Amino acid sequence: MRSLILSFYKIFLIPHILLYKYSNNKNDIHKDIDRWAFAKQKKGSRISLLLDFLAYSPDFRTIFYFRTRGILAHILNFYCRKEKYFRIDINTKLGGGVLTGHPYSTILNANSIGENFYVNHLVTVGEVNGKKPTIGDNVSVNTGAIIIGDITIGNNVVIGAGAVVVKDIPNDCVVVGNPARIVKKDGKRVEV
Repeated sequence: MRSLILSFYKIFLIPHILLYKYSNNKNDIHKDIDRWAFAKQKKGSRISLLLDFLAYSPDFRTIFYFRTRGILAHILNFYCRKEKYFRIDINTKLGGGVLTGHPYSTILNANSIGENFYVNHLVTVGEVNGKKPTIGDNVSVNTGAIIIGDITIGNNVVIGAGAVVVKDIPNDCVVVGNPARIVKKDGKRVEV
């Protein structure tokens, strides 16, 4: 019965296909869909996967509406709601392939965030005195982490749960703690 209801609900999601088809950010949406499909181990056409993720995931809808923002996206949000506690600042440049792990109470307010970004819940990426972070590609930010100020996070970085990052982090690092410190660089443990 539940799958019948969801199949019926997907009919109401069809206008989202127009947003997708005519979006200036179609390549980033493709990367998002592909990353979610890989993570959720789902197969199908991008259209069917898009409808699945829109039906099942308010956090995917938040990313989708961010990428397709405009009047139609606002109208569709009335009956296909995004996650209201997951916010992406409108001025943030967000690369494709974003994946979330229950981003409840998560705020993304950066200059830019690169490709293949992973974010969990209770994360704050924000500004200090109008200065925002810049985040590279293939970065994972885990539960409760805070990244603030005019800093740069390199590529291939993992930010541990609860870390408070207020200084630049080079490529290929794992950081933990408050204040954040590097515990692994280029795959090797760093003595603290």
